[in-house]
Amino acid sequence: MSEIIVIYDGQCKFCEQSVLWVGKKLSITAIAYQSVDLNKYGLSYEECEKSVQVIIGNDKYKSAKAVSVLLNLRGNRFLSILIKSSGKVGEHAYYWVARNRSSFIVKTLAKFLKP
Repeated sequence: MSEIIVIYDGQCKFCEQSVLWVGKKLSITAIAYQSVDLNKYGLSYEECEKSVQVIIGNDKYKSAKAVSVLLNLRGNRFLSILIKSSGKVGEHAYYWVARNRSSFIVKTLAKFLKP
């Protein structure tokens, strides 16, 4: 399998904890979008500001699709299928969390991902 690159918001505790949680069972290269030349990956600051980006070989995934792919590769197939089959609902839920990264609810969710 190709290297798995996850480009995430390095200033978001939920994002940070999520990447650490995924990395416990899956070999990934996690990069905060604020600290890398995004042109190297064919991405813009605006894209990365809105959602997580996952790059595996020549394939790129973003938002809920990226989360679904990572969960599947990590071995959490049920959660992956749940997100994938939720369609627009999953996308809306993803973007709600992304827009509310600093809210009490999202910060509380991040605590559940800590070891």
